[in-house]
Amino acid sequence: MGHGGNVIQELTTDHREVDEMFARIEAIPSGAKERKDIADQVTIELVRHSVAEEAYLYPAVREHITGGDALADKELEDHAKAEQIMKDLEGCQADDPRFDSLMAQLMSEIRSHVADEEQNLFPQLQKACPPDALMDLGDKVRRAKKMAPTRPHPSAPDTPPANKLLAPGTGLVDRMRDALSGRGKES
Repeated sequence: MGHGGNVIQELTTDHREVDEMFARIEAIPSGAKERKDIADQVTIELVRHSVAEEAYLYPAVREHITGGDALADKELEDHAKAEQIMKDLEGCQADDPRFDSLMAQLMSEIRSHVADEEQNLFPQLQKACPPDALMDLGDKVRRAKKMAPTRPHPSAPDTPPANKLLAPGTGLVDRMRDALSGRGKES
């Protein structure tokens, strides 16, 4: 992912892409290997997206929005739930009895999170942040996604400065593992 525009445009585009992948999974019969391949791709994109939000979006929410600490904390809780589901999903093949249930949980969690961000958080940020700051955040988010991990790490820090320090190294290791295993490559 990486599209351009301000932070809200960038993250909204990510949301649409993940929802398209969810729709592809839902259209494939239960147990089909392709469901796992797409689930891996969804996980890669969601982890990268989440890491970028945690590094740049939520600190901006805390800084610019009245009551931003509570909003950011709620978003981080959502991320933690989704990340644990992705970690559980990582150990399942498509024919595993838990796969469909975990995938349904992930879709529900992400769709709820996206709706909350787009209907609540983004409009508040749009009002509170100057356009040039939103553009700068968009650039930072795009750069962060390029360096971010691609696998869920539920015990990793999710707030600055520790997340900004550790994510690039973890991301490098994850991308090496993905390259060696072929994970995340469309079949």
